[in-house]
Amino acid sequence: MLILSPHVKQAPRLIGALCVLSVLAGQAGGADGTKDDPALPIHPRTAQEQARINAVTAPTVDFTTPEPFEANQGGAGTVADTGDDTVFSLPPTTLPLNDRLDFELGHALFAKLWVSSPSSTKASDGLGPLFNARSCMRCHGKDGRGHPPEHPDDSRVSMFLRLSVPAPQTAALTEIEAYLADLDGPNATPRTRPAPGYGGQLQDFAITGHAAEGRMEITYTEIPVTLADGEIVMLRAPRYAISNPGSGALPEDLQTSPRVATPMIGLGLLEAIPAADLLAHADPEDENGDGISGRPNLVWSEREGAPMLGRFGWKAGEPSVEHQSAAAFHGDIGISTPLFPTTFGDCTVEQVACRTAPDGAGDVRGDEIDQSGLDLVTFYARNLAVPARRDVDDPEVLRGKEMFYTSGCASCHVPKFVTHRLEGATSTPQSFQLIWPYSDLLLHDMGPDLADNRPEGRASGREWRTPPLWGIGLTAQVSGVTSYLHDGRARSLLEAVLWHGGEAQTARDAVRVMPKTDRAALIRFLESL
Repeated sequence: MLILSPHVKQAPRLIGALCVLSVLAGQAGGADGTKDDPALPIHPRTAQEQARINAVTAPTVDFTTPEPFEANQGGAGTVADTGDDTVFSLPPTTLPLNDRLDFELGHALFAKLWVSSPSSTKASDGLGPLFNARSCMRCHGKDGRGHPPEHPDDSRVSMFLRLSVPAPQTAALTEIEAYLADLDGPNATPRTRPAPGYGGQLQDFAITGHAAEGRMEITYTEIPVTLADGEIVMLRAPRYAISNPGSGALPEDLQTSPRVATPMIGLGLLEAIPAADLLAHADPEDENGDGISGRPNLVWSEREGAPMLGRFGWKAGEPSVEHQSAAAFHGDIGISTPLFPTTFGDCTVEQVACRTAPDGAGDVRGDEIDQSGLDLVTFYARNLAVPARRDVDDPEVLRGKEMFYTSGCASCHVPKFVTHRLEGATSTPQSFQLIWPYSDLLLHDMGPDLADNRPEGRASGREWRTPPLWGIGLTAQVSGVTSYLHDGRARSLLEAVLWHGGEAQTARDAVRVMPKTDRAALIRFLESL
């Protein structure tokens, strides 16, 4: 992970912006000086290694045969398709035997159901008081992606609404806001604050004696899209509302953003991609004129007390696997950790009863989940393996791969990277691996149809992180349903493509005019990932 300034707390305006600008200009990165996550035991690349990596990760121009190691999307630790819904829940084949117990313990904590306080079950109390789920696994079922409710009585547990309001002009700048203000100047993304009385997300469950914050309601409008060959594809445009608000009137300027849970596979590999390699794909001013202007999100790290490169979440709002895990405990379940030690989760100052309710902290654990527990969950999340590709040598799949490249999809869904060389046996699965995530992890303007109009950090209301595509063809197998994009509106991969706009408009239009056989091949390629 990129740490943009070790002294940003003391001098964000003098040091931070200069450091970021130098990185984005290509003056620092990897062997040139980029600082990645200090939690990763990085061994610097040699010039010879970098030259080999550049050759290996260059875009292919031969679509007649698979590339070397293309089937092993997750590197040497890639696992075989089990044929059932457990395929996203496996450790890498390269995970040392001595670490298997930590993986299983992390899995147990990931799946554990938390209970409210006070409770005789001291190791599991502290739930809420407001929450979206009682365990991590409830959102990430079988470690896969979430989905919107299929009918009014269906569970919403794997999806929720982010909430915010525009920050008042007089609101003091946080450290990250000051940092970004200096970096982006008048083009800085508008600031936000948690919604008064509701916080940063809508919690639709509460422990006994407390009221849930409300219920997310979704209605759809069907929109026909006619392809060049006359085929009609029906897209569904969602509208969101909150019924039964439990914490007073909703703010008139409320900003909402629907989010489904993301797949858990390959997170440790994404974390181990050198920051410089990701930044090499950033082109915020579109200097090469290709219409693609991805840019990095820069977010605050509670662990480092400094800005870092955002990699995780729908808007790249989290800098590391540990940070993402702790933030989910805090916001989704209401469990305190050393990174987010407040025991009342996302409750605001207006929610007095929530903030003063009994909690599970203060015993031998300290926080409701202590550092050793958080480490185990992080270890589990870092080591969920990526399944192998299927049918990589099938002629139709290879033709679809060519369509993927020639239509421009690979400009954002960058196929391959080589991870850092890492020291230590526990880093074996992530160390120096050729991986195929099909993402640059950067922010891209996806146009008005996908806009949530809710800024997040540096991300505007139209920008989203390019989601990795590895494993996407196993969605139905793992989750039981197919739903794609940030809010699950797309019921098929073709629908997902046709929702693309903004920087992806050209690629989408190329798909719309493709002959039916080429379009089918493209979908077949995506299903092979």
